[in-house]
Amino acid sequence: MSWLFGYSRPQMPPADEPPADSGDSGSTAPPVNLTKAEKRAMEAYRFDSSALERAAQAAKELERSKHAKEALEISKLQEITRQQEQMAKIKEYEAAIEQSKVEQKKVDYEERRKTLQEETKQHQMRAQYQDQLAKKRYEEQLMQQQKSQDEILRKQEESVAKQEALRRATIEHEMELREKNKLKAIEAEARAKAKADRENRDITLEQIRLKAAENRTTILESIKTAGSVIGTGLNALVTDWDKTLAAAGGLSLLALGVYTAKGATSVTARFIEARIGKPTLVNETSRFSLLEAIKHPILTVSKAVASFRKPSDALAGVVLAPTLEKRLRDIAIATKNTRLNKGFYRNLLMYGPPGTGKTLFSKKLAKHSGMDYAILTGGDVAPMGKDAVAAIHKVFDWANTSRKGVLLFIDEADAFLRKRSSERISEDLRAALNAFLYRTSDQSSRIMLVLASNTPQQFDSAINDRLDKMIEFGLPGYEERERLIRLYFDKFVLQPASEGKRRLSVDQFDYGALCAKLAARTAGMSGRALSKLGVAWQAAAYASDDGRLTEQMCIEICDDAVADHRQKMEWLSEEEKSRSMRPYLLDLPPLDVGSETGKVTVTEIPNTNEEATSQTKQVKDKTVPKKSSKDIEKEK
Repeated sequence: MSWLFGYSRPQMPPADEPPADSGDSGSTAPPVNLTKAEKRAMEAYRFDSSALERAAQAAKELERSKHAKEALEISKLQEITRQQEQMAKIKEYEAAIEQSKVEQKKVDYEERRKTLQEETKQHQMRAQYQDQLAKKRYEEQLMQQQKSQDEILRKQEESVAKQEALRRATIEHEMELREKNKLKAIEAEARAKAKADRENRDITLEQIRLKAAENRTTILESIKTAGSVIGTGLNALVTDWDKTLAAAGGLSLLALGVYTAKGATSVTARFIEARIGKPTLVNETSRFSLLEAIKHPILTVSKAVASFRKPSDALAGVVLAPTLEKRLRDIAIATKNTRLNKGFYRNLLMYGPPGTGKTLFSKKLAKHSGMDYAILTGGDVAPMGKDAVAAIHKVFDWANTSRKGVLLFIDEADAFLRKRSSERISEDLRAALNAFLYRTSDQSSRIMLVLASNTPQQFDSAINDRLDKMIEFGLPGYEERERLIRLYFDKFVLQPASEGKRRLSVDQFDYGALCAKLAARTAGMSGRALSKLGVAWQAAAYASDDGRLTEQMCIEICDDAVADHRQKMEWLSEEEKSRSMRPYLLDLPPLDVGSETGKVTVTEIPNTNEEATSQTKQVKDKTVPKKSSKDIEKEK
């Protein structure tokens, strides 16, 4: 309702001249001579009555209007709205005040926290400073102690130096006295010698003159003689062209003879080495060699006689698994036909544990095919150093001169044919490997390469690329061991006993049953280990009182060999077991030896090379009596 009374209408400033008289008797005109400031002061106390009149007139019009009540309600609502807005503003103001209080508290807390941090930092800095002061004091104390010790050492060194200087001065003084005495003695001797030279001066000068005259005469005569000879020769050459041509031809023939002799000597040496001797790397060969015939004539004659016989079977005397024998027989037939038809030989790799017949079959294969064999060892290449390359070339050159063809068997080939990428090998060994790869890059119709190794995974990839066939020689199974034991029992025991030439006899027992029993006991042993059993049986018979071999002695020797074999297997390192022998090792239980009865139980786990149908075979317990000290001495 403020607009009714003119509150909201802006007041207009009064004009400089008074308004016209509107008929209001109560209004008076202001004096004309007032200043502007006085007029403004007077205007502040002036009351505008026209506003009241207008308000009254508006109220009357509003009362007469039919919307009077609505306008009044609207004005009331507007007033209430304004009051609520004012209350909201008051509450917002109060909330702002509370918020400012909270912010102030936060600021106070933050300031207090910063103050505490600063105090803590100051305390830490003070503690560090005190610690540094303490360290400095301690270091100064140490420095003082060090200085005092250095001073003491310096004084001691000075005293020692003074004593040493005195000693040196004394020695120098003694040396000076000795030197003076020597100089005096030398001076006296020189004076005496000079006096004698002065007295003998005429004689000495005369001797010098005579020697100089003789030397002069000799030199002049030599020059005259040489000049006359050279002049005569040159004169003869210049005047006689036949002699000149003869001299030039003689010198040319001499030079030609020197170079020809040198070349012929080298060619002859290579021919002799290739035809008569054998290379250094070759340890054993069936090829005829004149030098070997001179050294071992009887052995050479026996080899020559054997060469005229009909070639024997490649597997004669070799006991292997049936599947392996079939593969090797096919290889032997193919090799023999390759030689007869002058074809290209295939390179072989034989791998497996030691003592399984790789070298023996290679020799048999060469004899069956009508070829010469040469056996090398890979371990001989590395010690040769820089000469290994030339030695390898000599071996292949020597093998290429054979008319029959050569089976080149390299045992333990992994010793110098190792991987170049992962193995650390020397430059000499790397050069030898490269030379070997160069000589075996193509198939040959004269050389058949056979490599043997216990660890074929160590071969270089280029070597594997040159191999045409790989053959695994595993440990013998039960049937193969029985055949091997029968073979060696007959060779080392029965045949010498039947000849009657040696002090050896065999007790009466079932040999076949014994061989079967021993075959079950020797699970995991190689053919070489079984051959040593035959030698041990023969030695035990020789060591006995009556030279008789009994069944009990055979079993005891076999049990000792089995125990030794298992001990050797336990001594293998983890790397050897995992890399080379893991596929061939049998997980055999340890020997169960009782304290009183000495009972031995041996159990065989089937070999992986045998068929899956073979079952675990158990051998009956055999009671082995304890050995007395006398028996042990007899065996020794």
